[in-house]
Amino acid sequence: RHFLDSLAPLAYSPLGTAPPGATLIDVGSGAGFPGLPLKIARPDLAVTLLDASEKRVAFLAETARALGLEAGCVHARAEEYALRNLDVFDFAVSRAVADLRELTELCLPFVRTGGAFLAMKSQSSDDEITAAANAIATLGGALEAVSDYALPDGTPRRIAVIRKQSATPEGYPRKYKKISTKPL
Repeated sequence: RHFLDSLAPLAYSPLGTAPPGATLIDVGSGAGFPGLPLKIARPDLAVTLLDASEKRVAFLAETARALGLEAGCVHARAEEYALRNLDVFDFAVSRAVADLRELTELCLPFVRTGGAFLAMKSQSSDDEITAAANAIATLGGALEAVSDYALPDGTPRRIAVIRKQSATPEGYPRKYKKISTKPL
């Protein structure tokens, strides 16, 4: 189930038609979902797996090595790593990490103008998507599409494609405490 869900961006977002060598960062990669399955399915993607837990990153690095995959495995907080990597990735993806207002500020700054942030959510995220409109606009994005799908077991899922239209404004992303206590 997790593997199939992780591959959904290839069918329901612009990632499926991305050219070879496109760059992708998986923010809050955890056990490697969706970044590792995407790298397996599209070995031509330049994938970076980002997580704040050193243990998880060590696991990701070992798993990538064991599978013969070239993937960057980075131990850092998203908001801190973004400040050193603003506007550089073609795609950012995140699956079930945080509320979309917070997630947009953690992920969209990584994306270059013209690229996309792929937010993997549940189909019950309508209110969350509406509430994130200000964060999306503030950070230079626009909601391009929302695609609903179901996993083979019937679990309803959704991908929100947020296209980056302009560079990340100065001052973003903010420190996580500010992001979580005063979301955009």
